[in-house]
Amino acid sequence: MFQTILTKSNSLKADVLSGLTVALALVPEAVAFAFVAGVEPLVGLYAAFMVGLITATIGGRPGMISGATGALAVVMVSLVAMHGVEYLFATVVLMGIFQILAGVFRLGKFIRMVPHPVMLGFVNGLAIVIFLAQLKQFQFKDEITGEMAWLQGNQLFMMLGLIALTMAIIHFLPKLTKALPSSLVAIVTVAALVIGLDLDARNVQDVLRDMTGDPMATIAGGLPQFHIPMVPLNFETLQVIVPYALILAAIGLIESLLTLTLIDEITETRGRGNKECVGQGVANVATGFFGGMGGCAMIGQSMININSGGTGRASGISAALFLLAFILFGSSLIEMIPVAALVGVMFIVVLGTFEWASFRLLGKIPLSDTIVGITVAVVTVLTDLAIAVIVGVIISALVFAWKHASHMLIEVKEDNGTKIYLPKGPLFFGSIQTFRDSFNPREDADVVIIDFAECRVMDHSGLEAIDALADRYEKAGKELHIRHLSSECRRLLDRAGNLVEVNMMEDPSYKVADDRLA
Repeated sequence: MFQTILTKSNSLKADVLSGLTVALALVPEAVAFAFVAGVEPLVGLYAAFMVGLITATIGGRPGMISGATGALAVVMVSLVAMHGVEYLFATVVLMGIFQILAGVFRLGKFIRMVPHPVMLGFVNGLAIVIFLAQLKQFQFKDEITGEMAWLQGNQLFMMLGLIALTMAIIHFLPKLTKALPSSLVAIVTVAALVIGLDLDARNVQDVLRDMTGDPMATIAGGLPQFHIPMVPLNFETLQVIVPYALILAAIGLIESLLTLTLIDEITETRGRGNKECVGQGVANVATGFFGGMGGCAMIGQSMININSGGTGRASGISAALFLLAFILFGSSLIEMIPVAALVGVMFIVVLGTFEWASFRLLGKIPLSDTIVGITVAVVTVLTDLAIAVIVGVIISALVFAWKHASHMLIEVKEDNGTKIYLPKGPLFFGSIQTFRDSFNPREDADVVIIDFAECRVMDHSGLEAIDALADRYEKAGKELHIRHLSSECRRLLDRAGNLVEVNMMEDPSYKVADDRLA
């Protein structure tokens, strides 16, 4: 009993400390994504707090961190620019409702249809995106020109040195002790070093100043206030927000469920996809009514959390509560944190997220899988995650169909003047051309038998091919017999149904993908 209590205590300690580390890294990310979306910093911070708190409490993946993300922000920017922030809040509420419905109707299971090469591309692409996002911290706003310029000279060397120190602490500290999360120790150590020695290093306050143009910019604020989106309740409003809500809901769920799958593999546990859909939906409905921009799972912060030992729900809850505490009470302290420390933490995340083993797979896996993985990674970097995953799944499906189309083989036999065809393999939209070209009714024998014992009809295209072939033999005046089709196939055939020979003992039983069965 004592051992059990001790384990739980250690786990809670790890979750809370990990949550503090994540909260520190959430601040600049949430602010940055708020500006991408064209809204105030507090809109992004409130979203990170509320989405993070609710999904950690009722979601389907303990240890996963959710908040405002760039994938959603890039879609929101046009909506905010054209219609204003109130329409964004209304869209986020509707987005959450769509996500709840996805969970209720158990659509989360479809994430299993994402092939492994697409997952590899997703992980590698997202690692590159996280890396590229950190490069913005090497820029500052020139006071004379007002343009963003790259760090140079001593400032650049200071930045690189602090990043290297942060990464070194994170890498080597766990070899000495695991009592505290190495990322948290690294952030605190580098911050103390910079403040104690009064080093010329950029901090969170400098980032806020550059983003807003306000020298007094701050993350300080009050508690989120309940706020009903001020939009007209009419059909025109729905026409505006429904397309955005559907896109945002899809992107949010795809990113969340893929992140869930990744954490499942790392922790060797299993999250609940449909429950996560509901959790994300409830979180977005709530944040839409409290002035937040909505959000979804964040792979970078989730990796920080897992690597810091935060695998329970308490880690996400504590991260959200710490973030709220920063907004209410600790803004001045947080704004003093060197950006280099946070960049160093994210660089470690990049190194840990990228699947370096994928390079060793080159030449050892099918070329099509390699192309899919590279394509998904590139599209993730150039556009967004949802488009990349959809493109990857489509390419994988086409490759699968092409490969299986070549599996259609037809053996031909003759028995006392009767010609017997024995097709082998799946009969579907990809293989029907091979099936059609194997028959020549006008030059065939007077009596023909097609035996489907080793062939399975997969879809409506296969049924149509059989019907069309029966029609050709009928017009040629030939006698056609069809054997060993399932009862469902016989029921769905229009012209060839009466040509099928029924054998209850030998006929197979399987389903066919056809809309007429709905």
